[in-house]
Amino acid sequence: MATPAPPVTPMFPPKSNANITTQSAHPLSLLPKCTSLRELKQLQAFAIKTHLHNDIYVLTKFINFCTLNPTTTSMQHAHHLFDQIPQPDIVLFNTMARGYARTDTPLLAFTLFTQILLSGIFPDDYTFPSLLKACASCKALEEGRQLHCLAIKLGLSENVYVCPTLINMYTACNEMDCARRVFDKISQPCVVTYNAMITGYARGSRPNEALSLFRELQARNLKPTDVTMLSVLSSCSLLGALDLGKWLHEYVTKSGLDRFVKVNTALIDMYAKCGSLDDAVCVFQKMAVRDTQAWSAMIMAYAIHGHGPKAMSLFKEMKKAGIKPDEITFLGLLYACSHTGLVEEGFEYFYSMRDKYGVIPGIKHYGCMVDLLGRAGRLEEAYEFIVGLPISPTPIFWRTLLSACGSHGNVELGKRVLEHIFELDDSHGGDYVILSNLCARAGRWEDVNNVRKLMGERGVVKVPGCSSVEVNNVVHEFFSGDGVHSVSTKLHQALDELVKELKMVGYVPDTSLVFHADMEDEEKEVILRYHSEKLAITFGLLNTPPGTTIRVVKNLRVCADCHSAAKLISFIFDRQIILRDVQRFHHFKDGKCSCEDFW
Repeated sequence: MATPAPPVTPMFPPKSNANITTQSAHPLSLLPKCTSLRELKQLQAFAIKTHLHNDIYVLTKFINFCTLNPTTTSMQHAHHLFDQIPQPDIVLFNTMARGYARTDTPLLAFTLFTQILLSGIFPDDYTFPSLLKACASCKALEEGRQLHCLAIKLGLSENVYVCPTLINMYTACNEMDCARRVFDKISQPCVVTYNAMITGYARGSRPNEALSLFRELQARNLKPTDVTMLSVLSSCSLLGALDLGKWLHEYVTKSGLDRFVKVNTALIDMYAKCGSLDDAVCVFQKMAVRDTQAWSAMIMAYAIHGHGPKAMSLFKEMKKAGIKPDEITFLGLLYACSHTGLVEEGFEYFYSMRDKYGVIPGIKHYGCMVDLLGRAGRLEEAYEFIVGLPISPTPIFWRTLLSACGSHGNVELGKRVLEHIFELDDSHGGDYVILSNLCARAGRWEDVNNVRKLMGERGVVKVPGCSSVEVNNVVHEFFSGDGVHSVSTKLHQALDELVKELKMVGYVPDTSLVFHADMEDEEKEVILRYHSEKLAITFGLLNTPPGTTIRVVKNLRVCADCHSAAKLISFIFDRQIILRDVQRFHHFKDGKCSCEDFW
């Protein structure tokens, strides 16, 4: 016997002998009170009873409701309603396209767009933004290019609404040059267009171009918006340019943009990534309103600077304030535990994510757990953790474990891990280098030669170490073994003298870190001496007043020899050196490092 359907609670009391055309009985009079698709369908049923189900105005309002906060189900219903309209206009299609662009199936908008074109309806300047946004969200470059061609044919390629979304589509598809060509063809770009291009450069890790455009925007006397500042501050973070970041902070304050919570959050992130934790704390404490993102940014700031206990303490304050944590919050907490060796605490946070707060772990959270176990030397546990993941392991998981194998000298597990990496990606030079160095430390030179031979056969090259230092608002870059243009000779001579001073206070170059069996110790020492970190620090010593903090950013993990040298330099010259490598910050002061040699 079939189970009867549960009764539907009416949204309005039944009316007898009522005129259905009055405002009180009209289906649309209750639409503002509608909160779900189920309630909308009740209204639709009432529309059918009152013979309004074919009224285009009513159907349009129903479609608008479905696309307001679109889901897959609501968009399916909107599409069903759309198909009931015999001659839909472009305005109604634009509403549908906006809805699809904000769902997980944005390209379904193109199925509808094809129908519209075949029916002889032409798109307008409001059509392209939604369709291009759909292309951007799923990186549909080919469809995006076709839309670009159509916009050109219709004379809309330089339209104020179309251009920013064209630029955004190309940058989302990593076609920065195409985006720039679109931008350069605009004779009088507005601030929205500038924002699109600046944001694209920032997201594409091209901060210098982003900042250059920001200066151009100012030169045109255009007023930056909060969106502009978010991308500019992000670019500043990528460069580690603190002086520029402080100037931007002043600009934000004077222009009143600090009223935006997101801008303050970006300031916290910028200061943290530029090595000024105190400034990040100051911004956070002055915020009148702090949302989840602001709390999470501050927790992450403490984490990357090695202040695990402070990150955890702030999380307790966050809970007391009634702020619900999100995935970024827990990423910061796991990062904090990883870099301070708090394994058990890390697992507590990891399991509480889903069980207590309903936050589903993502790839980065799993990666933090692998890192947590690897740093603690629990390599087999880390291996089993990866194998037992509910998702397919990505190369980054295995690379994290490979790095831990290198740190702890586990050759056999390192070789097993590398096999897993090669199954997914064999083009990353760092993977070969880690195993080669690991085998060299163990004296297994035949394995070293095999790895280097494999690199040559596959055309894989090692990524050179690069360090940058900001002096007088200019960021100077240095590569390992290289100088910097005209000051190269002077810099090398200064570094040579510096190393002599370091040796007088106990510095011994760790030549065991140079893995060439046929190389003499003197040659190894020269290689170590001209590492990019030492070049950048020396440049900072030469070009800044005594007592000035030297801030260095490196693209790779800082080497152990440079770490030892930096501690001694901070002691001899009474300088604080803040070095940001690919994994964390190191604060060198009075001969000590904030990481306490755990990194």
